[in-house]
Amino acid sequence: MSKMRKVVMMNEAGRIWTEEQETPAPKSGQLLVEVRASMVSPGTELGGVKRRRENPGSEARQRSFGYTNAGVVVGMEGDCDEFEIGDRVAGMGGGYALHATYACVPHNLCAKIPDDVADEDAASIHLAATALHAVQRGRIRIGENVVVAGLGIVGQFACQIAKTAGAYVIGLDQLPLRIGIADFCLNDGAGIHRAINVSETDPIPIANEFTNGYGMDCGIIAFGGDATSAFQQIRAMLKTAPDTHKMGRIVIVGGASITHGFAAGLGNVDVISAARTGPGYHDEDYEHGADYPPVFVPWPTQRNLALSLRLMSEGKIQVNPLITDVVPIDQASEGCERLIQTPNEALGVVFSM
Repeated sequence: MSKMRKVVMMNEAGRIWTEEQETPAPKSGQLLVEVRASMVSPGTELGGVKRRRENPGSEARQRSFGYTNAGVVVGMEGDCDEFEIGDRVAGMGGGYALHATYACVPHNLCAKIPDDVADEDAASIHLAATALHAVQRGRIRIGENVVVAGLGIVGQFACQIAKTAGAYVIGLDQLPLRIGIADFCLNDGAGIHRAINVSETDPIPIANEFTNGYGMDCGIIAFGGDATSAFQQIRAMLKTAPDTHKMGRIVIVGGASITHGFAAGLGNVDVISAARTGPGYHDEDYEHGADYPPVFVPWPTQRNLALSLRLMSEGKIQVNPLITDVVPIDQASEGCERLIQTPNEALGVVFSM
């Protein structure tokens, strides 16, 4: 008899619900994971829900969603030798690591969870690895000054990882909840050095004081939508050469749109796109077992997953302060509504199974 699973669904009219479906069998190179927790991405997964509700599409067009979860391996197919039945794993990937009680996830999109990392924390793995890849793309080094615009989950993680890399970090946002979470992590030793509410305070003079007049070395934009204003603010914070040109690096990890001139209008600023979790994601051969030569690709997706979990185990990435709600999967719709309707009251929403 086949197993049934609960799956969170969404349609083109913006309705969210939980239903029962038959659990699929894992394909070659996949693990069957009995999911214990999954985390909702407020931006990527729910960012377009209000728009769909205002201009609804067909209710018949529906899909499962979710791309970051944690659980226990209960089955596998093909060559997945680094895993065993009973292993606790964190998994990622759109169409794979669903909000569901069972999920089939390619084994190179999974990593073993350390014993001292909770399922709810490990369920953030896709978002943590996204932030890690952004910091790697920014080539952030010890002693540098870094500003992160957008203190959602990815932005909070980027702050913590940049600090772990030895940088001095300030964060910018407009929502008091996110500022408060960043401050809490600061007081607990893992967070940023200063969080600024840009709806109340001009961050540019604060950045100048923070860097003793030197200027920021790197900025990270970690939110979607129109980021032109944030881009201009970060550019103004960057260090300035004697010839008056701005210098530094700006990493775009959120789904941002930016309108700005280049060449002399920008200065000698490197604008860097950080796509997802590192090399390998969306390469089906890699996801299901192939590998890249480590001498040429030192940080593919699975290695970033493993490092993210190690940093959680060492207390260098703090997830728990970001989790504002843990709700049963049967109440997934209510959990999503918290993020959609009251973004200053919820940030990390986890579905428990």
